[in-house]
Amino acid sequence: MNPSGLTAIGKNLFVVSEASGDAIESEPGVDGAGTLTQGTLEMSSVQIVEEMVNMIISQRAYESNSKAVTTSDSMLEIANGLKR
Repeated sequence: MNPSGLTAIGKNLFVVSEASGDAIESEPGVDGAGTLTQGTLEMSSVQIVEEMVNMIISQRAYESNSKAVTTSDSMLEIANGLKR
């Protein structure tokens, strides 16, 4: 009843503890128990091309903002020099 109460014993294995309650055994696919498919690979939920494009866009935005800060700093330095 409480999956977070299971006790880890290593190598991705868990055992029942007092906090987790007793194990519930049922038939696969019956009463919401879920099913297993043997011999298949799980697909990644990450779209690598989309994430790379997003990373490049973020990097260019960072570079642009960095140049804006540098230019602003230079302009303030020139303004301070003119005042003296």
